[in-house]
Amino acid sequence: MKFKYQGKTKEGENQVGIIEAGNKDAAVNILATHNVFTLSLEEAEGAHWYERIAGYFFGRVKRRDLVVFARQLATLLEARVPLNNSLRILYEQTAHPRLKEAALQISEDIDAGLSFSQTLERQPDVFSRFFVSMVRSAEITGNLQSVAGFLADYLEREYALITKARSALIYPVIVIGLFIVVAFILVAFVLPQIGPIFVEAGVALPFFSSALLNLGGFLGRWWAVLLLGTGVAVVMVLDYFQTPEGMATKDELKIHLPIIRKIYLPLTITHIANTASMLLRGGIPAVQAMEIIGETTDNVIYREIFHEIAENVRQGQPLSSSTAKYSDYFPAMFTQMLAVGETAGQLETTFSRLSNFYGREADTMIDNIVELIQPILIVGIGGLVGLLFASVLLPLYQLIGSIH
Repeated sequence: MKFKYQGKTKEGENQVGIIEAGNKDAAVNILATHNVFTLSLEEAEGAHWYERIAGYFFGRVKRRDLVVFARQLATLLEARVPLNNSLRILYEQTAHPRLKEAALQISEDIDAGLSFSQTLERQPDVFSRFFVSMVRSAEITGNLQSVAGFLADYLEREYALITKARSALIYPVIVIGLFIVVAFILVAFVLPQIGPIFVEAGVALPFFSSALLNLGGFLGRWWAVLLLGTGVAVVMVLDYFQTPEGMATKDELKIHLPIIRKIYLPLTITHIANTASMLLRGGIPAVQAMEIIGETTDNVIYREIFHEIAENVRQGQPLSSSTAKYSDYFPAMFTQMLAVGETAGQLETTFSRLSNFYGREADTMIDNIVELIQPILIVGIGGLVGLLFASVLLPLYQLIGSIH
């Protein structure tokens, strides 16, 4: 949820902005950690459904643009260019209008006395919780330069994996989409034209041919209504997925749908292990690291799980025991390796190894699915095309036979 707030800093300066948190109490706590005393807090007015849909397709900062932005920032910081100067350079060089605006606003906020993480937090549509929390941990440990490099490397690696996963789905989606369009045209517009010929000739139609002709007659009369209804349904579903309840439903589907799970779970575990390794390496305590992971993950289900894990660890439970309670969300090997890492006192190294392992597993799974999809599509689409043509050719042969 997003909240509009008015507050006062410890220096007595007024501050106004928007903050994202689970509830009002959480928002007040977040502001307090930034030394801002809350004067007023109210829920930000939600965008209209059409604004949410438009925002889904247009105006978003694409992952690729953020990767370039992060890499340029890391390069400038590694070259010992001061942070504010780096942001000014990025403002001049960045082509994306929203990123350009964000770079300028961040620079101005830093001039006004805010920390880098606080300024990023005020741009929630550009920088994820993960990005903000990593920068905040860097401010705590004093290693912004190395964290900037890590963020750039991580975003590049994540972008490569996600691009690969999407590329694997492009071919089947195009093939299935074309088949649906061609089948719709044949059934709705072509079959109804030749159906009366068979009826007049007294040809006994096979069941499948008769069913297709009836379906074609229905589609021919109501196709416009069906297309309009489908369009409205798609808009409603997309709008629902922008709501908190819809996001939770979407995230549950990602975790539990069989084929999607095989790709999504390794990608998610890679993200979790990578983040944990970086935080522990930077000296962040395990409890705080789990809280940060909960704040940074885009999946609301994992967000709730990690808040519970952090609480369990705070009460003295081993991390591996906490993850073992969520066997649907963490593979058995993940939990077992954590137990070994805790026993050996090498938790950071264990997370690093888990990140590498599940990153390779995601790569392998994507390659395997791509190899499997093509023959399955050929057989499946070929069978459906065969049935479609058989429904026309069989009555046609019967018609020719009756003429002879």
